[in-house]
Amino acid sequence: MTVTAERREIAPEDQLRADLYDFLARLLAAPPDGALLKQTATLTGDDSELGQAIGAMSRVARATRPEAVEREYNALFIGLGRGELLPYGSYYLTGFLNEKPLAQLRNDMIARRITRAPNTFEPEDNIASLMEMMAGLITGRFAAPADLENQKTFWNRHIGPWAGHFYSDLEAAKNSVFYASVGAVGRIFMEIEREAFRMGGA
Repeated sequence: MTVTAERREIAPEDQLRADLYDFLARLLAAPPDGALLKQTATLTGDDSELGQAIGAMSRVARATRPEAVEREYNALFIGLGRGELLPYGSYYLTGFLNEKPLAQLRNDMIARRITRAPNTFEPEDNIASLMEMMAGLITGRFAAPADLENQKTFWNRHIGPWAGHFYSDLEAAKNSVFYASVGAVGRIFMEIEREAFRMGGA
């Protein structure tokens, strides 16, 4: 996505949320290179469910080579014709690509001054793009930082209905090794976000 506004000061807990959205976006947009794998391997978690999942992802990253995770990524998301998973909102919500959920997302992107990067060819309802958009809404990457109600509206409309299912599928996919741990982190994070928005806080 194209950045159209400077980053603003936000609460530390919101910065942590945005950082995790951005991190998931990076892992899902392309296979991680050696530097990103090393960064992942240094992560530590606490005793919470999310912290334990992050710790497990870190341990898997330490044992994973870039060429292996590239093969895994290709099998999951690219494949011969198509990968094992189709990480798009339209597909998860309707069974088809480029359907009404994508059109609704594009309208919301226009309203929020989010523009597609010129070198991006994936549909905008790709899971990596949506994770990046959510991080940008929190931090004010596209305009002023979105308040909680606006974050909730975007999440409930474009992420909540399907992202948890996608992450569960990623966790269980036959070609997932490193990405099984990414799926666990994403699934638990989506559960936390859903509950936080339900309770009126994030």
